[in-house]
Formats: sequence, structure tokens, C-alpha cells
Amino acid sequence: MTKQTEKKSTPRRQHTPEFRAEALALAEKVGVAKAAKELGLQESQLYSWRTKARAAQDRSEVEQQQAVEIARLKRQLAEQAEELAIVKKAATYFAKSLK
Repeated sequence: MTKQTEKKSTPRRQHTPEFRAEALALAEKVGVAKAAKELGLQESQLYSWRTKARAAQDRSEVEQQQAVEIARLKRQLAEQAEELAIVKKAATYFAKSLK
């Protein structure tokens, strides 16, 4: 039987959002490869952070567009509710006058 060697795992480093933002800004200025080397990170980590940051930005833009659309639809609904109330009042008025 062969004995498997156990690899000691180091705990994963947790980076703050501020560090990530600064690392992405540095990568934007000097390039991903150089920034990763300076910060002691893997290039793939910076690419991953950049992808996630762009996706979050896209989501926030979509959410803003949805908020504008929701506000427009609420205004439209209020206008239609007001118009419906007017039509109902007119219908009751004319129904009374027919009797």
C-alpha cells in the first residue's frame, strides 16, 4: 500500500471590499498581471473580482431601470383608478336619472 501525503492547507485569506476595490483600480492602471504580482495574488483572482464587480454594477443599473418603470406604472395605475372612479360616479348618476 502507498501512503498518501497530507498537504497542509493554509487558511484562506479574506480580503476586504476596500482592498478588492483598490486592487481592481491598480489592475486597471498597470494591468492585471503586474497588479497581481505586486499584491501577491493570482491573476485569476483579480479577473474573478473584476467580473463580479461588473456584474454587480450591471445589476444596479437594471434595478434603477426597474425602479423608474415601477414608478411610471404606479402613476399610470393611479390615473386609471381616478378615471374609473369618475366613470362609476357618472354611471350611478345616469342610472338614478333613468328611474
